[in-house]
Amino acid sequence: MRKMTESDLINAYAGESQAHMRYYIFANEAEKAGKPNVARLFRAIAYAEEVHATNHFKALGLLKDTAANLQTAIDGETFEVNEMYPAYHEVAKLQNEPDAQRTTHYALEAEKIHAQLYADAKREVEQGKDLDSEPIYICPVCGYTVKGQAPAKCPVCGAPAASFKKF
Repeated sequence: MRKMTESDLINAYAGESQAHMRYYIFANEAEKAGKPNVARLFRAIAYAEEVHATNHFKALGLLKDTAANLQTAIDGETFEVNEMYPAYHEVAKLQNEPDAQRTTHYALEAEKIHAQLYADAKREVEQGKDLDSEPIYICPVCGYTVKGQAPAKCPVCGAPAASFKKF
């Protein structure tokens, strides 16, 4: 692929990915505001943006087999844990931005777990297995992730077990 086309597709993928998430966030807010049909519109178009992002991702040749996709996920999570979030957190502290300090701390703690879960999954896949069917619980406040059973309260932010989302 020629460099200009590749650069354009990378930028389009990033823009569509951000729009996808932004519209889901907007949908949740519209739902809370008692506007279910506005929420539905946001969710529908968020899905369209996901389709666009997926198409760009595939055209870039970035979709691989499951083991390679897991390694890409491990690499991304490890970068976030070792470089990105520690740096962002220090800048937030330096600039006395408590909301940014909180969100970068939450993300850093969750990403550590995500990297390990992906590494465990990759080992299983390389052995020709799938993962067990244990449920995965996510804290809706900070993103803390755990397999098996939600803790009585989130060890990162203190949210109660009843608030965790089960996958």
